Amino acid sequence: MLIVKKFGGSSVANKERIFNVAKRCIEDYRAGHDVVVVLSAMGDTTDDLIALANTINPNAKKRELDMLLTTGEQVSVSWLWQCRHWMCRQYL
Repeated sequence: MLIVKKFGGSSVANKERIFNVAKRCIEDYRAGHDVVVVLSAMGDTTDDLIALANTINPNAKKRELDMLLTTGEQVSVSWLWQCRHWMCRQYL
């Protein structure tokens, strides 16, 4: 079965929560499921990036803002992958 998991900012807000997300995904994978993970930026990262962008250019084009905001999700993806890699080496 294909399982799609979506985790919002509070679910990946810190190290412990990211490890919990990784654990939940690994458990579903080990149970024989295909797992797709969708992550938001950590905690208030998106709000912080928008606020900072507005201090630099309150009239920024949406395309540039979109590119900026994707950096928050990329950080979450990178941290989750590192946790998954470490956990798989330790427990699988």
